[in-house]
Amino acid sequence: MAAVDSTAGGPGAVSRRLPVRYPLTSYFVVAFAFSWVIEVPLALATLGVIPSIPVAVVAIAIVVATFGPLIAAFLVTALIEGGPGVVALLRRFVRWRVGVRWYLAVLVGIPLVIIIGTLLVPGAGESFDPSALAALVGYPMAFLMTVLLGGPLGEEPGWRGFALPRLQERHGPLRGSLILGVLWAAWHLPLFWSGVWTPPTVANIAMFTVMIMALTIIMTWVFNNAAGSLLIMILMHASFNTFANRVAAPLFPAPIFTDYGLLPVLIGFGITAVVLIAVTRGRLGYAATTDAPGSEPVR
Repeated sequence: MAAVDSTAGGPGAVSRRLPVRYPLTSYFVVAFAFSWVIEVPLALATLGVIPSIPVAVVAIAIVVATFGPLIAAFLVTALIEGGPGVVALLRRFVRWRVGVRWYLAVLVGIPLVIIIGTLLVPGAGESFDPSALAALVGYPMAFLMTVLLGGPLGEEPGWRGFALPRLQERHGPLRGSLILGVLWAAWHLPLFWSGVWTPPTVANIAMFTVMIMALTIIMTWVFNNAAGSLLIMILMHASFNTFANRVAAPLFPAPIFTDYGLLPVLIGFGITAVVLIAVTRGRLGYAATTDAPGSEPVR
């Protein structure tokens, strides 16, 4: 960790001392502030509080806002750990030697969980539309665009790269995951009023929050077993977003999904999270001696 002179005065010294003393708080404040400064005006425009914003501007703004967690992660890391910390964080983007099974888990396992959750919804199976399988032709390109512009690249360096290791160290894997899940869900809130998401009903917001908390538990388990690889986390995030939106929804156009489109993934991720908690006894693959940012796991 970079040395900081706590006796030095001036705004610069204060700006360094605060992240050192409160790294998690500093991270979340910056991540929320960057994204919400962009997204809240979009929501206000949709509600008619301020003048409308062109659709193209809204689309670009939402993409830019997804990089709030990444910017916060690198900024706070640079302040508290200096160049070595930034380099260590960057190296986790290319940590790819984690075992084939973890690539299968995120690229195949996540879609299977979504399909199982969908089939458990009454009436979903009967609505199966085989013609929607044509969407698989464009799946690789959709996946790539989701990685780059749909959230995974902008979010995971922050949620899993910066926050999760510190939350696990302080609160343990299960409680740390639940805290992260709540904050991750809250970070998305302005999007419900931006006009590009599902309607901001109490049911939709509640389902989204519980779904994100369950997904966070699953991602923590993968993170702890995949050497803290940000590459795997980015692929996992993209797998969920792409498959749920581009494949599962068109394949099963059941009427119940019109108002409760989050229900299938909520069921699938909820069941999986409960099973993982039971099987790992809440440890989720966590090893206290290996949970420092950038460290290698001990099996």
